[in-house]
This record gives sequence, structure tokens and C-alpha cells, in this order.
Amino acid sequence: MRAEFFRSSYTQKQLYDVVSNVASYPKFVPFCTRSRILTKPTNVTESGPQVLEAELTVGFLSFKESYVSTVTCVPNESVKAVASSSTPLFKELSTIWRFEPAPQSSQKPNATLVSLDLIYAFSNPLHASVSSTFFGQVSRLMVQAFEDRCSEIYSSYR
Repeated sequence: MRAEFFRSSYTQKQLYDVVSNVASYPKFVPFCTRSRILTKPTNVTESGPQVLEAELTVGFLSFKESYVSTVTCVPNESVKAVASSSTPLFKELSTIWRFEPAPQSSQKPNATLVSLDLIYAFSNPLHASVSSTFFGQVSRLMVQAFEDRCSEIYSSYR
């Protein structure tokens, strides 16, 4: 498991809107080359959890795999994606983004504390050995890509 924690100057809603937009993952999630929504959210309200399924394709070097994830979004609080058990690439793959209000300061009045938990285990020993050299960096790459995407989307609002 890898865990990343950081403070963002964006609001919980802004951050949640970026991560919950699964269709946009190929634009900023490292190694994600395709995202296709398979089922629409089950509960489209402002407060209740929304669950959808998406097929994600990841590619690295000569490896390219698609898998289905169940994505649970709790508006403005968290986004959890869990790969289905029938995934050929991963024995286990789960990402959980959480957004909480940060202690207020005059410099960052709407700051948010963000955490990312990345849990993974490869099915194929070859994938595991090849990825071991770089996969520890993936959570940091995801955080950087996420911050860059937020800047890209929200820079004109600041």
C-alpha cells in the first residue's frame, strides 16, 4: 500500500469534481490510456454515494491491459475505485481519494486536506517484477498529475 497526503488550496468540491470525473482519466491519470463508463451512477443526488462501473485501460512500455472498476463517489468527500476480481492484470487494485477541510488560514481560506491510498498486487509475476522498479512512484505521479489537472481546470477562477 502507498499513501500520499497533501494540502491543496482548492475546495473539496473542486477536488472531488476532478477525481469523480472518471471519463477524463486519460487526460491526467498516469498510464491510463482509456476510460469508458459502463454503468451510469446508481444514485444521482448531492449527498448520497454514487456507484458506477468503468472500464479502464492502462499501458506501460509494452504492457496494455483493460479492467473493470467499481467506482463509489461520496460527493465532496471521497472517490474509491476497486478493480473487479476478474481483472487479469491485478490480484488487487484499489484507490481511495479523501477530501477534508483543512484548518483555516488567511492565506488559504478554502484549503483542503487530501489523502490518496493506493493498494495493489499484480497477478502476473512478470508484471510484478517489471513494475517493482517504478510502481512505488505511481502514487506521487498521480498526485502531481491531479494537481496539474486542477491547475489546468481552475487557474482561470483564481
